[in-house]
Amino acid sequence: MNNQLEKFQSLLRELFQFDCADLDFGIYRIMNHKRDLIEEWITRELPKAITNELDRGALGTISQAAQELETAKRKVLEALGDDALDFNGVLSEKYRGTKAGKEYLIARTNAANAHDRNSLETMIYNHLYSFFGRYYQDGDFISKRRYSRQERYAIPYNGEEIYLYWANHDQYYVKTAEYFTDYTFTALNGVTVHFKLQSADIEQNNIKGNKRFLLPRLPELDWNASSRQLVIPCDYRPLTQQENIAYGQKNQQDAILTNSLEKIPRQLSPKTAAPAIAALNSEKRKTSDGQPITFLEHHLRQYMRRNTSDFFIHKNLNSFLSRELDFYLKNDVMNLDEIEGAGENRAEGWFQIMLAIRNVGNRIIEFLNQIEEFQKMLWEKRKFITETQYCIMIGAIAEGFYPDIATCESQWNEWNDMFHIDEEGDSLFSGKSSQKKRIAFLKTQTTLMLDTKHFDQSFVDRLLGSFDQLDEITEGLLIRGENWQALNLLQERYREHVNCIYVDPPYNTGTDGFIYKDQYQHSTWLSLLENRMVLGRHLLENTGLLFCSIDDIEYHRLRVVLDRILGDDRFIGTLTWIATTQPDNIGRARYNLQQNIEYVLLLGKCSRTQLPPFKLDSSGKEKKYPHIGKYGPCRFEIIERAFEGAY
Repeated sequence: MNNQLEKFQSLLRELFQFDCADLDFGIYRIMNHKRDLIEEWITRELPKAITNELDRGALGTISQAAQELETAKRKVLEALGDDALDFNGVLSEKYRGTKAGKEYLIARTNAANAHDRNSLETMIYNHLYSFFGRYYQDGDFISKRRYSRQERYAIPYNGEEIYLYWANHDQYYVKTAEYFTDYTFTALNGVTVHFKLQSADIEQNNIKGNKRFLLPRLPELDWNASSRQLVIPCDYRPLTQQENIAYGQKNQQDAILTNSLEKIPRQLSPKTAAPAIAALNSEKRKTSDGQPITFLEHHLRQYMRRNTSDFFIHKNLNSFLSRELDFYLKNDVMNLDEIEGAGENRAEGWFQIMLAIRNVGNRIIEFLNQIEEFQKMLWEKRKFITETQYCIMIGAIAEGFYPDIATCESQWNEWNDMFHIDEEGDSLFSGKSSQKKRIAFLKTQTTLMLDTKHFDQSFVDRLLGSFDQLDEITEGLLIRGENWQALNLLQERYREHVNCIYVDPPYNTGTDGFIYKDQYQHSTWLSLLENRMVLGRHLLENTGLLFCSIDDIEYHRLRVVLDRILGDDRFIGTLTWIATTQPDNIGRARYNLQQNIEYVLLLGKCSRTQLPPFKLDSSGKEKKYPHIGKYGPCRFEIIERAFEGAY
C-alpha cells in the first residue's frame, strides 16, 4: 500500500508542477507561495482523507461481515458441537446441509469477499492514479475519454447529424510563437543559473522550412563568484551548414542538448567555478527507471521545451474532470462480476468504495482547477499595449509641422531606402539649403507616409492633437502581437464592423517550421484555428465575408471547422489558384507529383440566401503583381475581383 501511496503522491507533485519549484516567474511564482500548503495536503491530509472515507463507509461493511461470521460461527458450535469446525474454520462436510451450517457458509463467503483495509486503500490509490494519469500528458490535460478494459476511446455525443471532435477541442492553444525570453533557476547550493537569450533570428525564419534551434554559446559562459551567478548565453536560430552535418538530420535538438550537457560544465574551471559546476551536476530528480537527472539537464530540457512545444489551457477543467471521474467510476471501478460474486448484501460496500474515490478525487480536481483557472485568467486578461505608433500621409498634415519633419533624419533615411528619393534632381541630403528643399519636396509629395516612431513624444502629441477625427486620417490599423490576444483586444471597438476577413494560416504541411506534438498535430492545428476564428466571427458585420487560404493537407478539416463556427449554410464556395509548379518535400516528390493548386474558402457571416448580389468579375485583364514572383496569379487579386460589384 505504501508503494501505491508514494506512486500517487509523486503523480500529484507532477500535476501541481513541483518540478518547477525553483522557477520564479508567472504561474510558478504563485505556486511557490502555496507549495508548502499543497505538500502538507499531499503528505498528510490525503492519507487522512482516505482513512476517514474508509472508516465512514467501506470499513463499516467489512466490520459487519466479520461480525456476521462470528455470530454464525457461535451458532454452529452451539448447535452442532465443537467438531463441526476444524482449526481453520472449515465446516465439516456432514453438517453443510443443516440450517446453521448453511448460514455459516454464507457468512464465511461474504467475509472472504470483503476486502481488508490495506487492500481497500491500495485499490483506491490505484484507481486515483489510473484516473488522473490517463488525462495528464506533458503539462496538459488531454480530453480523451477511454474505456480501459477495451482499450478504446469514446467521445461525448448528443446525437448531432455530424459532429467534429478533436483531442484539444475544449482547450485554448496558447503557443503561436516561440517565447524569446530568458530563463532562471536556483540550484540546491544557492547558485543562480541564467539562460540568457542573446539573439533570436525571427524575421528571416518566417520562411517555410527554415527551422530554428536553441544553441548555448559555450565559449561565452560567465561565472560571477561574488554573486554566485552563472550566465549561459543562448541563440535561437537556424543551423549553419557545418552544424547540420555535425548534428545529423534527425532529432537535431536532442543532439544539441546532449552536446551541451557534456560541454557546458567543461567550459568552467574547477578551481574558480567549483560551486557552479556542483550546481549544474547535482541531482535534480530520477527518471522512472531510477536514472539520475542533473539540474542542468532538467532545466535545459525545460527551456528547450518551452521554445519548441505546444501549450494548452483547459477552458473548464473542473467540469471536464468531474464528468470524466463519474464516467470512470461507472465503467472502470464498478465490476459487476465481482459484485455478483460477493452477493447483494455486499454491493453497498462497493458503492461506498466508489464514493470514497469520488470524494477524494473531487478534492484533487478542485486543487487542479484553481491552478488551471488562474492560468486561464492570465491568458484571457487583455494584454497591455506596449507601444502605439501612427502612419499618416503628408498631405493630411498641416504645413506648420513640415520644418520639424524636414530635420528628422531617420524618417528621411527610411523614405530614401524605400523610394530612393536621393535620386531627385535637387539633393535632399546635402547642402545648407537641404531643409528648404525638403519642405518644398513635402508639399509636392502628399502621399508620402510619415511614421511617428521616428519622432519624439512632444512632436507626436502636437501632431495627433491637430486632428479632429484621427481614425479617418489613418484609415487603418495594424497590430503586432499574439493573434488571439489581438483579436480579443479588437472585440469592443470593431465588433460587427468588419466587412471582410482574410486568413492565411499555417498549412500544417510539416515543412513550414511550425512545430507540433506528433500525436496531436491535426488536433493542435484545429485548436489554433478554432480559438481564433470564433473571435473573428464576432468582428464580421452581418453581410461580411471570410476568406481563408489552405492547401489539400488540411482543406477537409478546415471546411468542417468553419462550418461548425459559422454554420454549414454560410459556405459560399471554394476559389482555386495556381500557387507553384515546384514539387514540395512532404512526400509527393518521390511519386513525381506536383501539387500546384491551392484554395481559398469563402464563407459569409449570414446565410447564403441573405447575402447581397455577389459575382466574380473575370472580364478584365489580369493584373500584374511583381512582388508575387513565381507564384503567378495572386490570391489577393482573386479576392479583389470577388468584391467587384458585390456591394
